Amino acid sequence: MADSNIDIRIRALQCLLINDAADKALQTRQLAVECREQGYVIQHQPVDVPAIPGRPDKPDLVSPRDLPRRRNNQQTGHTTLIHAICHIEFNAINLALDAIARFANMPDDFYRDWLQVADEEAKHFSMLSAHLQLAGYAYGDFPAHDGLWEMAQKTHHDPLTRMALVPRVLEARGLDVTPGMMNKLRGSGDLAAVEILEVILREEIGHVSIGTRWFNYLCEQRDLEPTSTFTTLLKTYFNGEIRGPFHIAARKQAGFTDAELDWLELNR
Repeated sequence: MADSNIDIRIRALQCLLINDAADKALQTRQLAVECREQGYVIQHQPVDVPAIPGRPDKPDLVSPRDLPRRRNNQQTGHTTLIHAICHIEFNAINLALDAIARFANMPDDFYRDWLQVADEEAKHFSMLSAHLQLAGYAYGDFPAHDGLWEMAQKTHHDPLTRMALVPRVLEARGLDVTPGMMNKLRGSGDLAAVEILEVILREEIGHVSIGTRWFNYLCEQRDLEPTSTFTTLLKTYFNGEIRGPFHIAARKQAGFTDAELDWLELNR
């Protein structure tokens, strides 16, 4: 990798700063291809990463309580559900790119892992965006909330906190709710969307697993016990309350321990 001229952290930052959602996804996927084919270098000097990533003017970002209620019908109900998932995937591209650009002095595999995540999140976004277009809509046509990025901002200071709370809490929640969303979409006849969510669920297990890997790594580096560290962070940032029910099998695949799952069940 040493002879490559691709500085992965700077290139990730460049993708992070792109405002146009489709172009961000395209450039992120292209970066992943170039890194696989040409290799890359990792410079560990500080990088000036902004608190807010590049993003389009639409969708309008509102409080979750101000979002219109989605109804499972053949007009816009399941389309707004697809749009909401598309928005999550757009934020997930930014989260993966941000992790690469923001956090220095991590092992090489950290950057490789999060580039893989960014690539797959960009693929998910593009699949959902294309599906919206087939229905006559586009990403940005419906309002959305910014909860995922608000938590990213709260964890900008520390990769351990980021790994614990974004992949292992917010993105893990996707593992829990996706089967129910698939059932709703199946009921509305949108089988193409169900196929997309099957891909997303399978790959998101891997993404949460990557978060688990690096959370455990950082706990070991700091001589911290992982389960108590995780539950303390949940108490600090979420008042200890995480909604269930939980997709136990998927969470186990993603690296959650029995002790963590028992704690979540007792405190939901």
